[in-house]
Amino acid sequence: MPCRLPALAAAFGAALLLAGCVQPPPQAPMRLEPTYESAARAPLLHSSREAIARLLSGLDTTVTGPGPVLVATVVNINDLGMSAPLGRTLSEQYANAMAMAGFDVKEIKLRGEVFVKEGAGELLLSREIRDIARHHSASMVLVGTFSPAASYTYVSLKLVRTEDSRIIRGHDYALPNDRDITRLLVPR
Repeated sequence: MPCRLPALAAAFGAALLLAGCVQPPPQAPMRLEPTYESAARAPLLHSSREAIARLLSGLDTTVTGPGPVLVATVVNINDLGMSAPLGRTLSEQYANAMAMAGFDVKEIKLRGEVFVKEGAGELLLSREIRDIARHHSASMVLVGTFSPAASYTYVSLKLVRTEDSRIIRGHDYALPNDRDITRLLVPR
């Protein structure tokens, strides 16, 4: 029996060494579900509100007139007749931010007289601004474009006076092409 003890000890030691070399099977990365708290801090919401705050900063409303504001769908700079979920989402957020800032923002989707192209939203191009704005007694129209690039999507906003199509204020900013922005850029 005494000679079995060293052999058993050696076998046990070898088993321990081999057990230390065995890797556990890889586990799939755990996906964390978003929470209501994280949704309230969503960067896209904050960047849209900040963009409107900067656009309106120092705005002299005596130059624009007392009428309401229309918000056009933000369109793709490469095809002004086309938008994407990103452009429609930005437009909705801009309209809300302007209303929260005290502007009289008309919801033109509720109006039957305004042509709303399915899949593109309210497209107000420069040649249409004056007629549509006059019909709604709007003194200003918020128009914008987005331009997707490799790492960022560039957004350009303009507040246009309807009586003479003069740009009253402008603001440019960029969005990182993260997973959310990339998904919102796909035309639907």
